[in-house]
Amino acid sequence: MDFKKVNAPVTTETYNRNVIDEPTENIYEAISIISRRAEQINTEMRKELIEKLEEFATYNDSLEEIFENKEQIEVSKFYERLPKPHAIAIQEWLKDNVYYRNTEEDNQE
Repeated sequence: MDFKKVNAPVTTETYNRNVIDEPTENIYEAISIISRRAEQINTEMRKELIEKLEEFATYNDSLEEIFENKEQIEVSKFYERLPKPHAIAIQEWLKDNVYYRNTEEDNQE
């Protein structure tokens, strides 16, 4: 996922409850689906951040020496400015970009 192209809000935003629960007709189910997607996004973001920070890592045997790596600081600042995973998940949910299914309905058939 390209996090540079995400248009999710960076600040807190209030949403209409009826719009969020419209696809499932159950607010709790909708929130559960959104939270699972937010966890997936968070894991993906964390993995990508660690990979980028590893590129600039310097390893030394001395515990006393701490180096400030400008590239690592810039990468960290970039990820701090990104929208939070829950905001991205809500945006995806509202644009119908999240696939979900009810397994209870599948079992009844």
